[in-house]
Amino acid sequence: MRKLTKKWQMFLYAIGGMGVNMLNLMVGSYLCSALIASGFGKEAVANQTFLGRDLVFAGTWAVFGVIAKIIDGVIDVPMASFTDNLKTKFGRRRPALIIGLVPMILAYVLFTLVTPNPEGATMLNTVFYGLVLCVFFSFYTLTMVTYYATFTEIVDTQEERNFISNVKSVCDIVYFILGYVVVRMLLNGMNIRLVSMIVLPMVLTMLIPLFLIKERSTEKGIVTDENGEVSKPVNLFKSIGFTFKNKNYILWMLVYSFMTLGVQLFLSGINEYFSVAGMSMMFVMMAAFAPVPLTLLLYNWFTRRFGFGFSYRYVLIIFAVGMLSMFGVSLLPAGTLKTVLAIVTGLISSFGIGAMFSVAYSVPSQLAAEEEKKTGVSNAAMYFAVQGLFAGVASGIGGAAILTWLKTTDNVRYMTPICAIAMLLAFVLSFLLPKSVREMGKKNGKN
Repeated sequence: MRKLTKKWQMFLYAIGGMGVNMLNLMVGSYLCSALIASGFGKEAVANQTFLGRDLVFAGTWAVFGVIAKIIDGVIDVPMASFTDNLKTKFGRRRPALIIGLVPMILAYVLFTLVTPNPEGATMLNTVFYGLVLCVFFSFYTLTMVTYYATFTEIVDTQEERNFISNVKSVCDIVYFILGYVVVRMLLNGMNIRLVSMIVLPMVLTMLIPLFLIKERSTEKGIVTDENGEVSKPVNLFKSIGFTFKNKNYILWMLVYSFMTLGVQLFLSGINEYFSVAGMSMMFVMMAAFAPVPLTLLLYNWFTRRFGFGFSYRYVLIIFAVGMLSMFGVSLLPAGTLKTVLAIVTGLISSFGIGAMFSVAYSVPSQLAAEEEKKTGVSNAAMYFAVQGLFAGVASGIGGAAILTWLKTTDNVRYMTPICAIAMLLAFVLSFLLPKSVREMGKKNGKN
């Protein structure tokens, strides 16, 4: 693959996944919630649900939610092997992006616009939405695993990978602001179905990597970069074997899973949470997301000065404090003081949010690059696939099982302390990471 050498190219490349991620946000945080009216405040039901009533059976839907998330994680592995080993005259990555993108968009449209039985909750509706959800996650996975794999291949150095990862993190915050502030504003006057269709054109940002990726033919099963260096993909089982033999990577997966559980529980339930907590979702989310570019600078300074281990633990602790503070504020009576303190909790959380997304790209891409240099095996997608597997299970537990239980027992406001507990568990486990990972990014340390 031809390397990007200019910062503006890397900047544009990092923007590429924003639209696809935005669709995933809409599905996870709005469309799935729109199927069940329970758990919403009375004023939110009309616009934030499809038809103002339950359309699926809650218990069965929770099972489908967990299954879909697990499928989202499990299917990462064969999808990664597919994109790593794809043999075409156009290379591996661009064809795989197209194969993933088209069915994903179709599933999104079906989920948004089609209700088999609009009269109320039926098994037909439950199964229909469950199957469409599985299709969406499967092809979302292929698209994004392919895209993330190129972070290893399209630049040469750890510094360049960190640059792309940090820009991608800022893009994540942009689509979070769009998703949790702008979309929330639109829902004051529009139904979720119309808003979801307004968001859909953002998916065209994936055209950027489609144009910037330049690959040689892989018809003979050999990957050749622009300097003529050759690496060889391996089959599914060998690729899995190489990945799981990397002890540093597996330790990272344990830490990452607890962090993901907390983050996904918060993001999946954020709509319901603010509808019952007596706080303005728009104000809190603006406070949480707007400062992220600046908080990322602080995170990167900590990383250069003290290494990844220190900066990552700082991120986990600060986000846990933000979640616990948010819970405390939710118990206060309505008024100006509560509004001000709610905004403060958002500002506290902002010091952790951006960096938690950055590590999802920077750590596996760096570990995959180191492994390729050592073994000559090109299986970068598998590193993101296995990470997706762990994240899928964690997201299913947090964003489907725990959240559905909180909703059906009217305990949504306890979501934030559970998020904080998950962060603290990740904090404790992070001390098990080896020195090479803890000092990653440290100036004059190991890179």
